[in-house]
Amino acid sequence: MQDLINQLNAIIWSPALIGLCLAAGLFFSIKTRFIQVRYLPEMIRLLRSNKSNSAGISSLQALTMSLAGRVGTGNIAGVAAAIGFGGPGAIFWMWVIAFLGAATAFVESTFGQIYKEELQGQFRGGPAFYIEKALGWKRFAQVFAVVTVVSAGFLMPGVQSNSIANAVTQALNDSSLVSASGFEMSGLITGIIAGALLTAIIFGGIKRIAKFTEIVVPAMAVLYVIIAVIIIGMHIDILPAIFGQIFSDAFSPMAGVGAAIGWGVKRGVYSNEAGQGTGPHAAAAAHVDHPAQQGMVQALSVYIDTLCICTATALMILIAGTYNVHAPEAGFLVQNLAADISASSPAFTQLAIEHHFPGFGSLFVAVALSGFAFTTIIAYYYIAETNLSFLMRNLNIPFLPVVLKLAIVAATFYGCVRTADLAWGLGDLGVGLMAWLNLIAIFCIFYRTRPALKALDDYSRQQDEGVEKFTFSPEALDIKNAHYWVKRNQEEKPKL
Repeated sequence: MQDLINQLNAIIWSPALIGLCLAAGLFFSIKTRFIQVRYLPEMIRLLRSNKSNSAGISSLQALTMSLAGRVGTGNIAGVAAAIGFGGPGAIFWMWVIAFLGAATAFVESTFGQIYKEELQGQFRGGPAFYIEKALGWKRFAQVFAVVTVVSAGFLMPGVQSNSIANAVTQALNDSSLVSASGFEMSGLITGIIAGALLTAIIFGGIKRIAKFTEIVVPAMAVLYVIIAVIIIGMHIDILPAIFGQIFSDAFSPMAGVGAAIGWGVKRGVYSNEAGQGTGPHAAAAAHVDHPAQQGMVQALSVYIDTLCICTATALMILIAGTYNVHAPEAGFLVQNLAADISASSPAFTQLAIEHHFPGFGSLFVAVALSGFAFTTIIAYYYIAETNLSFLMRNLNIPFLPVVLKLAIVAATFYGCVRTADLAWGLGDLGVGLMAWLNLIAIFCIFYRTRPALKALDDYSRQQDEGVEKFTFSPEALDIKNAHYWVKRNQEEKPKL
């Protein structure tokens, strides 16, 4: 099983996908005139908007729900894996893909808003919707929806729950509460608890999901960054050397420049999800005055995920020196820890914080990772459910949503008792498949009708005019099949 997954990932995550992710970010950055820099103040201002209605959630809730998907095990275990297999220089490439990926996130999330629908009293949208509406490729849209249901519902949750189980086990082992052979029992208990909590939340619908993530995600992220800032402050004198190491290793043969780029982009995409096609689902759920607004908010979430939280993790690990760097073939290029410590687990991060705060670090990371990973699983469920809704628009099969709920609970439990390498392999498979399909689609949409650029130019024009309330008219911009916005404008038109 592991060998098969590795072979498939070698094909899917070939240099072609790495190059496509970087090329997409650079292309959309140039076309939007680096919106991730020009509109940064506006992105922050838009977070103060708390508008919602019966069908949609607020921009802040959409941001936190999107961050629930972005901020997960990739920010802790994923960063460790990037360093463990690509060297410290991989962090530089995570920054690059985050900076460029913010423009990709703007484009795909703006698409999600433009082409969203209101289904059964809730806003729904995402790549499947904009592929069908903007390109007219119904079969391709259905393929994406099926791949996403399988990936988000079955393949990707195991990465998150496996990291929770590993973090809990590491914390208990460090506390001498369980023996080194206690993983099976710890995984079983963690799986039961995670499954029970997940069941209680996902059966409550999108409003409960949004409310949960609005509270949990910011609290966990802020607390995690505070701990990192304390550790960095304690070692501020060596910070220039740490950054020097990151920049120099980014282009050195530490683990091969290709490995640094590959692992940096791979784990960067897994963490911030720019171009993967997951962010537009949360973006479409928001109630906003103009699609470009939510595109900007989602671009900001990429910064928060990678430039803040991933960087915090990386600096804590590098300051403490609690990492190994695996050689491309066998052995280690750098070995600071025991050989049996997995680079695909949260152990590097736990040992780093434990190094600075003995008796506290492992437990804190276990709690933080559990919060991050659990909210990510919830976001995966929402994404899978949205694509199932897309496939079922003209069908009445009431038991399928229940089957999906039970399946993702089972996948979460399964991940708790599997090995880290298998869990990450399955997750990478899901992420890679979605990224290929979504990146191809957004390039084609951009070239055919350029709806994101039209929306951005329209928003800029209204901003220059100083309007009190932004509006969006797809007909005036020659954007077709934006049915929700056409209907909304008709309903809001003053009656004579």
